[in-house]
Amino acid sequence: MILVTGATGTVGRQTVSQLLGAGAEVRALTRSPDAARLPGDVDVVGGDLSEPATLASALRGIDAVFLVWPFTTVERAPAVLDVIERETRRLVYLSSAGGQQPDPVGMFHADMERLIEESRLDWIFLRPSGFASNTRLWAGQIRESGVVRWPYGAAARSLIHESDIAAVAERALTGDGHGGEKHVLTGPSC
Repeated sequence: MILVTGATGTVGRQTVSQLLGAGAEVRALTRSPDAARLPGDVDVVGGDLSEPATLASALRGIDAVFLVWPFTTVERAPAVLDVIERETRRLVYLSSAGGQQPDPVGMFHADMERLIEESRLDWIFLRPSGFASNTRLWAGQIRESGVVRWPYGAAARSLIHESDIAAVAERALTGDGHGGEKHVLTGPSC
């Protein structure tokens, strides 16, 4: 049984789907189980990463956890990692390829990775370069002027579709031999 946090989000929903397609049993953690709209064979449970005490029952019988951290600080992360450690050993964390950059998002991911590395968990980091769905932010600009204007004019990075991120997550969650790896994801998994 694999627990997916962020199961109703862009990457989490894709990960749930691909895990089911691979024959895995999936439990989805969500703050609003009644609104999750996940496939019927998913065990949808209530819980909130901001309240670690709500996680213990969701983690019972879990072999691996896909962690999508919904916050921009690591304030509650040690308590959440402690609860996860009590129930399982394998953790796949959705990080960022920019996780070591000196900006707020990069530093946050670096802090999360450091906490996870210091835990007793058998961890795997997925570091996508950028989500393809984020390009929707540019749609209005493109329709209006045909040009994308952004404060990072010199920035260059490849974007990766969320289903490709989920394909790597599925393999990391269900396969062996990935512990301690940091996978930078920049394109299709196959």
